[in-house]
Amino acid sequence: MTTVCLGLVREVAVAFRAPRMLYLHWPFGHALGEPGNIAQQATVLHDMLSLAAMAPRPGLIVDLPYRWRRETYAAVTDWNTPSRALAEALDRAMEEPAGAAVG
Repeated sequence: MTTVCLGLVREVAVAFRAPRMLYLHWPFGHALGEPGNIAQQATVLHDMLSLAAMAPRPGLIVDLPYRWRRETYAAVTDWNTPSRALAEALDRAMEEPAGAAVG
């Protein structure tokens, strides 16, 4: 079964060594987003599912670029196509060696 972990502390994400990890620099207790912000939560969930389907190698830590309370999120309308943010973050992650601790 393919898994994707969502981490809120990058150092822990690196140490955890999950096969696939999304990292967000967000407050504890809000891994999927702000309470009531359905578009934001759906975006993170969409990115997690997309990474599960398309991660090219184990050991990836993908830093999502979303900023806490400073982003506007459109409703996810196409669950089959990865978000631009995830695609760009995945490209950056692929430039690093597996499990690299880059901040």
